Amino acid sequence: MPSAKKKAPSARKQAPSAAKQGKKKQAKTRDERVVVENVMSPGRTITIDAKKYTAMKRALLKVLPKKAPGLTQAEMWDAVPAHLPEAEFPGGAKAGWWTKCVQLDLEAKGVVVRETSAKPLRWHRAK
Repeated sequence: MPSAKKKAPSARKQAPSAAKQGKKKQAKTRDERVVVENVMSPGRTITIDAKKYTAMKRALLKVLPKKAPGLTQAEMWDAVPAHLPEAEFPGGAKAGWWTKCVQLDLEAKGVVVRETSAKPLRWHRAK
């Protein structure tokens, strides 16, 4: 009976390079994330960075007036970057997306009110 030859291990199964091992991204823990809602998509939630959310929430509530008529979206986007920490939003990077995300979440939670009678739409803090 002929003896069966064993195949040599494949060269493809190599350990990850040292560069790849050292550059793995660390997953954020639940404590570093926050769940946000969207008033335009009831029931849908996403999780986002808690530090950026908190910084944007503070800035947005600082610029939004307490009474109607409130600010337009363009006015919000213009006013918010001056109140953002440079560490979280270097040079105002991604401030527009974060402003809208937090505004929709706060609106869904009843903290911010949308004035639909005004054109263009305006937002202010709830009473």
